[in-house]
Amino acid sequence: MLARIRSAAVLGIDAYLVDVETDISNGLPSFATVGLPHGAVKEGRERVYAALANSDFLFPLKRITVNLAPADIRKDGSAFDLPIALGILAATNQLDGGKAGGREDRHASLDQYVVVGELGLEGGLRPVRGALSIALSARAAGVRGVIVPKANLAEASVVDGVTVMGAETLGQVAAFFATGTPLATPNGASVPDTLPPADVDFAEVRGQAHVKRALEVAAAGAHNLLMIGPPGSGKTMLARRLPTILPPMTLEESLETTKIHSVAGLLPVGSSLIRHRPFRAPHHTISDAGLIGGGTWPRPGEVSLAHGGVLFLDEMPEFRKNVLEVLRQPLEDGHVTIARAAMSLTYPARFMLAAAMNPCPCGWYGDPGRACTCGPPGVERYRARLSGPLLDRIDVHVEVPAVPFRELTTHRDEEASDAIRERVHRARQIQLERFAARRGVWANAHMGPRDLRAACVLSAAAEALLRTAITRLNLSARAYHRILKLARTVADLAGSVGIEAAHVSEAVQYRSMDRGST
Repeated sequence: MLARIRSAAVLGIDAYLVDVETDISNGLPSFATVGLPHGAVKEGRERVYAALANSDFLFPLKRITVNLAPADIRKDGSAFDLPIALGILAATNQLDGGKAGGREDRHASLDQYVVVGELGLEGGLRPVRGALSIALSARAAGVRGVIVPKANLAEASVVDGVTVMGAETLGQVAAFFATGTPLATPNGASVPDTLPPADVDFAEVRGQAHVKRALEVAAAGAHNLLMIGPPGSGKTMLARRLPTILPPMTLEESLETTKIHSVAGLLPVGSSLIRHRPFRAPHHTISDAGLIGGGTWPRPGEVSLAHGGVLFLDEMPEFRKNVLEVLRQPLEDGHVTIARAAMSLTYPARFMLAAAMNPCPCGWYGDPGRACTCGPPGVERYRARLSGPLLDRIDVHVEVPAVPFRELTTHRDEEASDAIRERVHRARQIQLERFAARRGVWANAHMGPRDLRAACVLSAAAEALLRTAITRLNLSARAYHRILKLARTVADLAGSVGIEAAHVSEAVQYRSMDRGST
């Protein structure tokens, strides 16, 4: 007897449908899974056997062959447990259950749903990775519905246009196909209307007004940021609050970010869409594969997990040079392509880079209260750990001095993140309208030479000031383009159509790490 169940597998961050064909024939008892199964898929036969036995179903002592089609793509993960178990039940006529219409209707019903789920030995269903991607793939295929473990119900039900149901046990799914017993459905709206409150706020940061302004400019134009200052000056505290002033995530951004986290297995059980912009802060001992993604079976790295949010590299010069250099391509292109012998996968990686570093190895170079013990050669070697091409992709360099005692003890109310985010959001809306006809450009940081000529119109005074800055400070050509982009963002925050001298003056201050500066 042959049964066919529709399921799905994840490749990259997208899913594709898989036909789970189960054939049971006479012969010596055996259980073979074909179609390039790997790892957890092969082990699934033991879980299926125990789950069927412990759910009061009969496991046939015959020759069982399970084919996962298409057979030329490797299958991984535990999501095929449930469809394989259902295939065995259907092939052994254990899903008849008195359902009207008999075997033909039962098989037609099985073909109209995409089924995924990991089985426990007792027959319970456990969550799987990539439920959102699977629901999107099912909708594109035009199936009637998707059946997932109940823990994945909130995540998968975000997708409109397809019926999503959840189950807690194998017996519930079998009863649904046998007798039409209803399964769990989403309760209320799947996407919350309001953004949950953030855990941190800029109102908690004392002093550092010029650094807060630099972060506001960086957020408004999606510029990458490097903070240089002594230990304890608040670099990490400021960076952790950067996502709170970024514009709210659009539905498209939330869907893509949620897909990445779901595929990586980092989406909390029972959650739906990610609404807060991600903040990823890997340790400096991370490998290049951990940062960029990869592995024997490629998985998203930190740059993809930070998609739509902030990637924070604390103590940036302490990262290994080969790890830092792999950042250059995703910073430029907004995606990561991981090539292996058997496949090539592309993950989104459009993030804001926020980095922090001490001015020297001991941390006290330039501090008026403590003496630096590194010496000029030590300082140069330390700063040389950041290559020119990498610094070329960081628009804002800002000094973060130690906070004076009087600032720490003041009772003055600091500006909250909500007020800053409102200004950032207005500036981003201006940029979205400006670049509406340009594919892949939605913020000032992404402008190319053609966009610079069209968007960065300088007044006479601004042009004279920029000429003086380039000449006297010996700034490079790349610094010239970075200053234009920053000045355009400062002008957008001020609501100015053109770029004035004050906008250029502020932008020049954010280029302290240019190698040609004096």
